Amino acid sequence: MNKNKILRYRDFYKDYLLNDVVPFWERSDLIDREYGGFITSVDRYGRSYNNDKSVWFQGRCLWTFSKLCNSYGKKELWLKAAESGAEFIKKHCIDGDGRLFFTVTREGLPLRKRRYFFSESFLVVGFAEYYLQTKDPNDLYIAEKYFDFMYSIYKDPSADPFKITPKENTSVRDLRSNAYPMVLISSAQTLMRISGKKDRYDRIIREIVNDMLGLHYKEDLKCVLENVPKDGGISDTHAGRTINPGHSIENSWFLMNYASTVGDKELLKKALNILDWSIEKGWDKEYGGIYYFTDAFDKPCEQLEYDMKLWWVHNECLIATILAYKLTGDEKYFKLFEKTHEYAFSHFADRKYGEWYGYLHRDGSVSHTQKGSMWKGPYHLPRCLILCENILSSLFSGDAPELL
Repeated sequence: MNKNKILRYRDFYKDYLLNDVVPFWERSDLIDREYGGFITSVDRYGRSYNNDKSVWFQGRCLWTFSKLCNSYGKKELWLKAAESGAEFIKKHCIDGDGRLFFTVTREGLPLRKRRYFFSESFLVVGFAEYYLQTKDPNDLYIAEKYFDFMYSIYKDPSADPFKITPKENTSVRDLRSNAYPMVLISSAQTLMRISGKKDRYDRIIREIVNDMLGLHYKEDLKCVLENVPKDGGISDTHAGRTINPGHSIENSWFLMNYASTVGDKELLKKALNILDWSIEKGWDKEYGGIYYFTDAFDKPCEQLEYDMKLWWVHNECLIATILAYKLTGDEKYFKLFEKTHEYAFSHFADRKYGEWYGYLHRDGSVSHTQKGSMWKGPYHLPRCLILCENILSSLFSGDAPELL
């Protein structure tokens, strides 16, 4: 690969991060200077339109501002934003039973809790990355405590103190979601890097990877199923046939990262299969971009938004394809990276006011003009830009990239 081209991409990603995306959020209403924490629901111009706070975004923003400090040097605004997020989480986002809320008011009053532990997963990576700034053992303790909490619920759902009726009657149909092992693998890799307890987290990751590949990875169908029965079979239902290309692609680079760290060639091969299958099944050959959902048997998708194009899916594809190129040298992955880059930056980027739109119709036209919501904020795009710059730099230098 022409090193000048690699450098141009590297410089583009760094410049876009530090001179477009981060400044948008710095001048927006994101950082709540009155009550602490973060307001992610902002319009195209960065103005708040809903002051309620997504708890998983308190952890995500804590990660982002901590990662910016750890990657590009301490900037007072970034450090104070991270401190504000950490304190808001400690004071307002944890219920008496130890579980995190899902949403709280601007002031921090509890609004809603959810069955799943995604809020906890982002607390883990946020406090782990924040620990690298503070060196306060309590911050690492919080990250490890909540990882253990997630892991215990994953192993035994009855261990969850927040017990509510499942969505479906599990005695009739009990499906396992691929999202749970996904966030556990990413969280464990972060702690593996930061905590110093490599052997412990390596053991846990291997266990969860075996679960994921044994249950969800379907070589005969050339896909990863989002929901499967406990025996790893196929549920011929809407949920059981669902493929989430974005989740699968995100999983592929989590697995690639781990495989390269421990030198597992067989796992790397399977991770690359997941990437290849997901792009093949997910890429819209008429309009470009990646579908939100597809059906493993090409039956109609029940999700009304199945053919929309979402920002985070393309962020994950950029990371996965350039990492695949780094690890294999196969030019097809660089071509896929460039193909995704061209689509993403020509459709999602707001060239007038900065940052990205989050949601496009199938034809690439903008569906929602806001830049943030309870689901979108400064996480996937900044993470993509930081990690892609890192991988591109490593392609130039020959060093190993640091990801999770």
